[in-house]
Amino acid sequence: MLRTLLRRRKKALAAEDVTVTDPPKVRRAVTAAALGNTMEWFDFGVYAYLAGTLGKVFFPSSSPGAQVVSTFATFAAAFVVRPLGGLVFGPLGDRVGRQKVLALTMIMMAASTFAVGFLPTYAAVGFAAPLLLLVCRLVQGFSTGGEYAGATTYIAEYAPDKRRGFLGSWLDFGTFIGYSLGSGLVTVLTATLGTDGLTDWGWRIPFFVAGPLGLIGLYMRLKLEETPVFQREEEAQAAALSEGDPVEQARQSGKGRLKEIFTGHWEAVLICMGLVLLYNVTNYMVTSYLPTYMSETLGEPETTSQLLVLGTMLLVVLTITAVGRSSDRWGRRPVFMAGSVALIVFAVPAFLLIRQGGILLPAFGCGVLGLLLVCFAGTSASTLPALFPTRIRYGALSIAFNISVSVFGGTTPLFASALVELTGDDMVPAYYLMVAGVVGLVATFFLHETAGKPLRGSGPMVETQEQARTLVARSRTKAGRQARDLWIRRRHPWGGGRKKG
Repeated sequence: MLRTLLRRRKKALAAEDVTVTDPPKVRRAVTAAALGNTMEWFDFGVYAYLAGTLGKVFFPSSSPGAQVVSTFATFAAAFVVRPLGGLVFGPLGDRVGRQKVLALTMIMMAASTFAVGFLPTYAAVGFAAPLLLLVCRLVQGFSTGGEYAGATTYIAEYAPDKRRGFLGSWLDFGTFIGYSLGSGLVTVLTATLGTDGLTDWGWRIPFFVAGPLGLIGLYMRLKLEETPVFQREEEAQAAALSEGDPVEQARQSGKGRLKEIFTGHWEAVLICMGLVLLYNVTNYMVTSYLPTYMSETLGEPETTSQLLVLGTMLLVVLTITAVGRSSDRWGRRPVFMAGSVALIVFAVPAFLLIRQGGILLPAFGCGVLGLLLVCFAGTSASTLPALFPTRIRYGALSIAFNISVSVFGGTTPLFASALVELTGDDMVPAYYLMVAGVVGLVATFFLHETAGKPLRGSGPMVETQEQARTLVARSRTKAGRQARDLWIRRRHPWGGGRKKG
């Protein structure tokens, strides 16, 4: 019994175990990480809003329905290579550092998006045009395989424990700002150039804008420092390797890290995949499929559908940091749980409203979907990195995230449009969302609460020296009480501890 008690006793924190964050560095970290997501989702917004136009430019011989499916198939192709990008960039980020890999993914994303603006059309080069578009999408997909996981890891490892939800929500704030900028630009171009002007040459303009955005993001990421959490882990690994530790040597290899992820942390991988499915099916349904669904399936004017979804994105932008702050106060599990249940209950009513036509009722339906989406968007960036320890965090999150996104999230527009075309039932997207809600509810049930707690494998992170001193003092007091209780139990093994009263 004494040995058991000794094993369970926690060592008191020392001052060097607590990291005091530097507010200017935290702000730079959050801004640079969020800007990368802005760049990524600027491209998604442009592509979603130009789906019909790109279908005419690159697949002119198909019917309108087949053009949309072909365009979304090219969109989904980028997600086929995302797991490969995760397998490369994730473990690389755990070996050489988060900052270097995030700079590399920024370069690849910006260059491939910028290149789309220079592609020849089908009328100019025939079948080579959609092939070149596919190549650009594959490069984008490969680079984004290391983007979101790296950005969430970077912010999580810089953020104080009690504000990780709020600071992490700024990453997805950047996501929806990027989407809003991209979709807003296409909406303006559609209104000013008309359908013919957009099809002839105007579709290139949004992709040209990606170049300057990428340069700004790259500059900011090159100015970043490595996270303090990774630096400590790197020092511990270097010390173990210098002592010739064979276990550490085996774990440092790529094969060793992958084995550790799938044998030692398979439960966390499955939970991560379930939560990512929940978030991304909802996300891509609203951001990538809904504009085309309203215009092509329901026959609404393109400008109307674009403005409705743009308004939904602005609603998400206005509420996302409040949701992140709420997750710091109430916990990640309650937010995910409430969002999952609400998605199951309100998916069908939301689409019934969208089907009514006009402006008012579809706006309410889109608003409901936006409020459901923000439950997951405002919480994911702080929840997912906390599932894994520091030494494999980037790699494990990249692999789990990208497998789930590729199989379920990025294919959502393709499957939804194909199922609507096949069944003739325009309520299929609502049923699709309900299934995602059920999967998310199951994943949330097995999720451990991490709000306000240190990341796995890391010490506490606070905002001020005063908070650090208070935390150390409380830890020593708690350790002293444990030692006292242990001494009492040792002296009076049958007394049940101290007498009460």
